[in-house]
Amino acid sequence: MAARKKATVNDRTELIEALDAIEREKQISKDIIIEAIENSLLAACKNQYGKSENIKVSIDRETGAVGVFAELEVVEDGMVEDDVLQIGLTEARLQYDENAEIGEVVRREVTPKNFGRIAAQKAKQVVVQKIREEERKFLYVQYLEKEREVITGVVQRYSGRNVCIHLDKLDAILMESEQVPGERFKPTEHIKLYVVEVKDTPKGPRITVSRTHPEFVKRLFEEEVTEIQDGTVEIKSIAREAGSRTKLAVYSENPNVDAVGACVGLNGSRVNAIVEELRGEKIDVIDWSESPEILIENALSPAIVTLVDADEEDKTARVIVPEDQLSLAIGKEGQNARLAAKLTGYKIDIKTV
Repeated sequence: MAARKKATVNDRTELIEALDAIEREKQISKDIIIEAIENSLLAACKNQYGKSENIKVSIDRETGAVGVFAELEVVEDGMVEDDVLQIGLTEARLQYDENAEIGEVVRREVTPKNFGRIAAQKAKQVVVQKIREEERKFLYVQYLEKEREVITGVVQRYSGRNVCIHLDKLDAILMESEQVPGERFKPTEHIKLYVVEVKDTPKGPRITVSRTHPEFVKRLFEEEVTEIQDGTVEIKSIAREAGSRTKLAVYSENPNVDAVGACVGLNGSRVNAIVEELRGEKIDVIDWSESPEILIENALSPAIVTLVDADEEDKTARVIVPEDQLSLAIGKEGQNARLAAKLTGYKIDIKTV
């Protein structure tokens, strides 16, 4: 019997030591876990004792000893109406607290014989559950900070037409709708992704990633161009047809800084790095202007424009180009004009002289 009791004491001490270790390693408060264990044990007790509200479960924060107690209100001798909830003054002083007074509460231990085993099982369940909950919260907060940013993931496999991506501590699905047409990935390949949204779910954070989002290109330029990082150059507008072409309007308040040149880089080094990441997608970088006429003219590049007549109220513009520039201004299947319209916010009507 003595050896058995010693093992129980050791088990209790191990519980507190384990919770201390969890508190250090996982930054989960020991008191929060113990309180959760107490509540879990209390539910188990009420199944055995009925729904009596005076049953309490207590775990010693130092030793880990678990006790079940019935809290009894002290009343005058002979005035006990319910011996489950009340106790006479004389009995309370003799059995529980010699200083007990009427109206106070004394605790009667009612711990079941097999309660140590039940407590150990419940404690294990609660600890595992709490660790999962806290780790899920931690991951959610960690990835919420990456929302609307670019992250690197590792391609795992194709699931139908969707791609399973590993993101360091969890997985995400690159849906077919968020993939650039024609792109194919190999297992273990590292690819960059734009985090569209992070949601907290019972199964953990759910991350929506994309390679087609216009902001993806914007973030890639922010990573590549130091002048954008330090605020010298600002991306004013972006229009994209993923996998084909992107137009980017940039601006700098510093007259000594060439905004377009900063984004393109020496011999095109900066823009080429982004084009390579986008698997050959064409990128036009143009100067932003507060003048809608100049902005629209720049947006229609590489076409040469003769005249732009813009109506700022209706957000419409009539553009005149030389005969030999018409197809270039409109672009293949109207793409150049369409992107220019998205970039500037104007409905553009292109005509020849």
